[in-house]
Amino acid sequence: MSRWAYRAELRDLREELLAMSDLVCEALQRALDSLEERDAALARRVIEGDDEINERYLAIEGHCTELIARQQPVAGDMRFVVATFKISTDLERIGDLARNLATYATRGERHAYPEVDAGTIGRHVLAMVREAVAAYAAEDPSACYTVAERDAEIDRLCEAASGIVVRDLLAERGPDESAESLLADASRLFLTIRDLERVGDHAVNVAARTLYMVEGNDDLLA
Repeated sequence: MSRWAYRAELRDLREELLAMSDLVCEALQRALDSLEERDAALARRVIEGDDEINERYLAIEGHCTELIARQQPVAGDMRFVVATFKISTDLERIGDLARNLATYATRGERHAYPEVDAGTIGRHVLAMVREAVAAYAAEDPSACYTVAERDAEIDRLCEAASGIVVRDLLAERGPDESAESLLADASRLFLTIRDLERVGDHAVNVAARTLYMVEGNDDLLA
């Protein structure tokens, strides 16, 4: 393969990952919308769309494996190929978490904790994912650190939301309140908060892999 063709393959691989990231961000946005609006039809679209994300992931895995086997890239090119594969894995898992969130949206009409603003947390983590992918596209090390720094705020918001639910569960209940219903609502909300926090963690992983790809710097790698 000529050098020109090899560089074109690397560009194609980058574009494949960015296309996959668009699908994942769209799925996450729709999942968040379905949660806020209790839109079961929109939630089902997210669930059904997960297969396409998985197919994109497998295609990128195959492309990375083929490039390594045929071209034996070294130094920066090898870091790029490996980072792209690792990032595709994180994006695939974010897609799985979006599917989870959509599944929760199909259960129940509303939750009993209106003071817990899961929508705000969701918007923050979606922004983190988009910023992490933008850092990869631009090969921007400073943006990688910005994404990692935002994770502390996500952790704080998730901890505060979980604390509200725990305090409410420990409070005395009135005679008309169904323990079974409250526990179901609490369980859904705990799972929602957990999955949103995990999305943030995967966004940090994307940023960490990008930083290593660009600079060989493992500061953000867990």
